[in-house]
Order: sequence, then structure tokens, then C-alpha cells
Amino acid sequence: MDQTLINRIVEAALLAAPQPLTLVQLNGLFPLDEPAPDGSVQAALETLQAECESRGVELVEVASGWRYQVKADVHPWVARLWTERQTKYTRATLETLALIAYRQPITRGEIEQIRGVATNSNIIKALEEREWIRSVGHRDVPGRPELLGTTKGFLDYFGLKRLDELPPLSELKDFGELEPQLQFDPETAPVTANIAMDSEAEASGDPEHQHEAEASSPPETNNVEHDEEPALADDGDSTGAHHE
Repeated sequence: MDQTLINRIVEAALLAAPQPLTLVQLNGLFPLDEPAPDGSVQAALETLQAECESRGVELVEVASGWRYQVKADVHPWVARLWTERQTKYTRATLETLALIAYRQPITRGEIEQIRGVATNSNIIKALEEREWIRSVGHRDVPGRPELLGTTKGFLDYFGLKRLDELPPLSELKDFGELEPQLQFDPETAPVTANIAMDSEAEASGDPEHQHEAEASSPPETNNVEHDEEPALADDGDSTGAHHE
């Protein structure tokens, strides 16, 4: 089969798919009686990546596979296609997500011990519904508490392929840098080329942080954390959330 045709097939599939596609899925586009030559699909991806150098989109590999996404330098203009207000997450949510991302697997009790406050159950529920975290097992201690870890969806959203691509903790100065819109620069965060950004509301109703959410969605509950929540120390052992 001609390599040019393979390039076109791969490009069309990536643009049409509602989610990233793996190399196996891309190879599966070709029937068994006429398979793509060995290495031709990978070659197509490399060619398509190179062709994006001067375009407004880029072809990147994230945890779930390959996808096209809008480049950061044109994102402010493209983002005007979506009129919904972007979700603003509370500091409590970002701290919880950070701890799970950097110290997984971790229990809810361990999160509370590090943060020094009780974690609102709606925060965990919201992150699970967002498909950013999931249960990965149970700690082998009395009570067998649930262990939490991040998902491929978390990596995809932040444009990461692996967890080791998360920025070092020493680079995280303030949780305000962590507005999650696919990367940690709120001014230049990219969006995927074929999936509109969602406008999910923050599920936590912590009154100590409601002022942070007033510019976005109203809180869904009045259940609160009762203690003041200190910022996590940037000492290399604690975390700050940041790499859809």
C-alpha cells in the first residue's frame, strides 16, 4: 500500500476519532488481507507530526494514544469557540488532586493527615466523576482503607504520556499555577482539536473556598471542611498539583 495513502488514512482517523488512538488501533484500520506494511503507521505519525510545524495544531502522544490538539500560541483565539465559563477549582480540590498524583497510591486518611483538615467527600466524588482518579486497591492495614490513584484520563487532560512527566515539586510555587486546562499555564493551555472543553461544576461546597468558585459554577453542597487548610509545604515530600 502506498505510504501517502496510509498517511491520509491515519490523519483522517485521528481527526474523526472522539478520543486518542493507539498504534494498535491505527494498525487495526487496515484489513488483514491488506495490512499496512511494518512500520508504515509509525512513519505516518512521524510525517504528520513534522507537517504540523507551521500549522495551528500539533500531533502529540498522550497516555491513551495519539491525538491532534490546538497549539498553545493560538489557543486564546480558538478558545472563543466555547462560550461556557471555565470551571474554577477550589484550592482544596487542587491540593487533593496533587497529593494523589504525586504520592499515589494514597488513602483518604493519608491525604487528610498531610493537609491537616478533613477532606470533603464531594471532592473525592467530583474527581472520580471527572475520571481523574480511581480506586487502585486497599491498604493492608486494619480497616483496609481504599487506595487512590490517577487515571489515563488525568494524564490525557494535562497532555501527559506518563506520570514521570509531571513537573518536579521544586517548580511548583503556588497552587494558583495549577488551573487545570490541559497544562499548567492558564494563558496558553491547549485544547484537543475535536473535543469541546467541558464546563463541569465544582462539587465541593467548602465555605472557606467559595469565594474562589464564585466566578464559575455555584457549589453543589453545604458540607464543609471544618479546619483551616494550610498550603502544602514545597519541601519535596509534600505535593502541589501541577502535565485532554
